[in-house]
Amino acid sequence: MRTRLLEFDMKTASLNVLSLAIAGAVASSFSSVAVAVEGADITEALTNGKAYADFRLRYEFVDQDNALDNAKGMTLRSRLGYKTGEVSGFSAGIEFEDSRTVLGVDDYNDTNGHNAGENSVIADPETTELDQAYIQYKNDLVTAKAGRQVITMDNHRFVGHVGWRQDRQTFDGYSLKVTPMNNLSLDYAYLEQRNRIFGEEKDIDSKDHLLNASYKTPFGKLTGYAYLLEEDTAAETSYDTYGVRFSGKADVNSDLKALYTLEYATQDAESSGADADADYMNLEAGAVFKGVTAKLGYEVLGSDDGDYGFSTPLATLHKFNGWSDQFLATPDEGLVDMSLTVSGKLAGLKLAAAYHEFEADDASSTVDDLGSELDLLVSKKFTDNYSGGVKYAMYSAGDDGAGKVDTDKAWLWVSAKF
Repeated sequence: MRTRLLEFDMKTASLNVLSLAIAGAVASSFSSVAVAVEGADITEALTNGKAYADFRLRYEFVDQDNALDNAKGMTLRSRLGYKTGEVSGFSAGIEFEDSRTVLGVDDYNDTNGHNAGENSVIADPETTELDQAYIQYKNDLVTAKAGRQVITMDNHRFVGHVGWRQDRQTFDGYSLKVTPMNNLSLDYAYLEQRNRIFGEEKDIDSKDHLLNASYKTPFGKLTGYAYLLEEDTAAETSYDTYGVRFSGKADVNSDLKALYTLEYATQDAESSGADADADYMNLEAGAVFKGVTAKLGYEVLGSDDGDYGFSTPLATLHKFNGWSDQFLATPDEGLVDMSLTVSGKLAGLKLAAAYHEFEADDASSTVDDLGSELDLLVSKKFTDNYSGGVKYAMYSAGDDGAGKVDTDKAWLWVSAKF
């Protein structure tokens, strides 16, 4: 217990020191422009901003080998926003997002009670939200933003916007990016609320600290991070994750590039007074040859003796471990994902195919073989404003796969941006 208290005190002290340092940096930057802003033409900044719109119409189909009826959903996501011009480095933005079913095609469990227990899940509830509303200050050294905003870090494995769903994830809080020298970037964010993909009623109050430092070398980008997450819920759940990542590419010859990624993280989780520890590892090797990219991946979300699986609650989870979304929550036995991905372009079409083999990291008598999945994608950008695509995922359940069932999912969409 004494060790745990010491660790807590050290972490709290470190965060306090960091917060003071960040506050000092922001205050210093703000004070240098305060006089200039006083006399600036704010009206001009407001009227010389940029309005934008983003629409996506999508049909989704889900067929699972269980008692649930197939899910069919056609939804339109509309996003309207406005970014002001700058006044001595200051600017602001506001954005609204709406998701509606179209033509009455809503035979799906939206995760908020609609058709629950009848149809399979399509996690696109009808909702209208304030998606972003922030004030920003930016100069050559610092970018500081306060309010509701999109925050992503690295490849979205730990912090992402879940842009695949119609109600994307944003955060209420403060973020700071400092670039003290070429190739070095220091990022910090404090999150007071997670605005998740399930509508406002399932948003989560939090006290999250996100720290990420990266340096670009001639061989790739080296990143160190600490994501200290605390949910303001009755269960008093927290996840403290510390990790390092290196990702890059190298020219082999004029036609061939080598790709590589190595990442390791460790996590301490606590919920309702119970502690657990788990590790994360990601190894990736690939090549780009004449526009065709092939990658081999080996990702491990570790287990704590079969009682807890490594968790990434802020991630863009759809991007990882198969598009059928079987592993949005890591099994207690952990997850090992061995994958092969091939992508490229042909006749103006973007093509991609991925194959995954899943198994438990710490197998039990009932959970070991977690199945396999084939994912296929064809998409096209018709103009600068219009695009569309077709996507398919086929998951085959394992012999002892934690209650998973065979699942097929398909999507067809068109998008417009202005």
